[in-house]
Amino acid sequence: MSTSPSLKRVGECLYRNPASDRYYAVVRVRGKQFKASLKTDKLAVARRKLRDFRNDLGRVDLDAGKITIEALADRYLATVQHQAPATIRKKKDIAQRVKDQWGALQAKDLKKSQVMGWLASFTFGTGSRNKHLRVVRAMFKLAVEDRILAHSPVDGVKEEKTERPIRHTPSLAEFQSIVDSIRSQPQADTREESADFVEFLGLAGLGLAEASALTWGDVNLERGQIVTFRHKTKQGFAVPIFPQLRPLLEKRLALVMDHNGGKVPSPTAKVFTVANAKKAIEAACKRLNLPGYTSRSFRRTFITSAIERGVDVKVVAQWQGHKDGGKLILDTYSHVRPVHSEQMAKLMTMEKPFNVVPMAGAA
Repeated sequence: MSTSPSLKRVGECLYRNPASDRYYAVVRVRGKQFKASLKTDKLAVARRKLRDFRNDLGRVDLDAGKITIEALADRYLATVQHQAPATIRKKKDIAQRVKDQWGALQAKDLKKSQVMGWLASFTFGTGSRNKHLRVVRAMFKLAVEDRILAHSPVDGVKEEKTERPIRHTPSLAEFQSIVDSIRSQPQADTREESADFVEFLGLAGLGLAEASALTWGDVNLERGQIVTFRHKTKQGFAVPIFPQLRPLLEKRLALVMDHNGGKVPSPTAKVFTVANAKKAIEAACKRLNLPGYTSRSFRRTFITSAIERGVDVKVVAQWQGHKDGGKLILDTYSHVRPVHSEQMAKLMTMEKPFNVVPMAGAA
């Protein structure tokens, strides 16, 4: 590329168009010439932008700079294949929308205004908008890290704040009625195990992925502990076998040993062969005229019950495999905290606590 005859050189790599007074950068790197408008008629601003332009050229791999949005999206999708199938599917759908919109466009030519206009064109809610933005941001973050681009076009674009609705949580009585309803269906061959599976979700406070993957090697009745793996955070953690949970696990173990002629099950054998009781839960809720509860609802029942019984939030967080000391639970279950607060408030009396030893020197 050669410079236009109308441009007048005013400094090293810096040119001005006399007709518009606009400044241009013309830089040669490794035998290649790069020209760009600096979009200003102010010399001081032009010099600063020229410096930034040259720095950007030094940060990128010039041989990879012509990658298209479609190729970049495919490169990004190759990095998320280790994630959960549902997560991969959602990200693949979003990446396809990006490719449909700008597939043939070179990544370096995409502007922030184009991304924001694209996001604004959808009628989906705030949560979906943020998910689309995260995928685009991750794509271009990868491009910057691979030195394909110097900057991401979505730098500075913020996610919108989402509302956190209080989701319907079954009471303990409703939870038990759902379990009993599933267990009482004479036509269902798997009614007993489906009921046990649902009951386990509410009594252990574990999610569907953890419960369906649980093996007898994860359960130690003697030590009173279950070792499991939180699939969402890819972290292993241990939870106690609570008094409310032990009879159910002992029952399951007795059934398996009776089926195996008295032999202890293999450590790799699943505690539940039922992997999903979604239909059984839906049917029970309809029979009982209850809201459409799901397996996640019973986890909320467990957490709510623990907080209302006065269990420390940090301990509840540990039981859930959280590493934030209870922050997420405090934010999500803020509607429950008043109950716990009222219980703690009853301790604040003028009477001297029986379990406190006066400090030396105290009056």
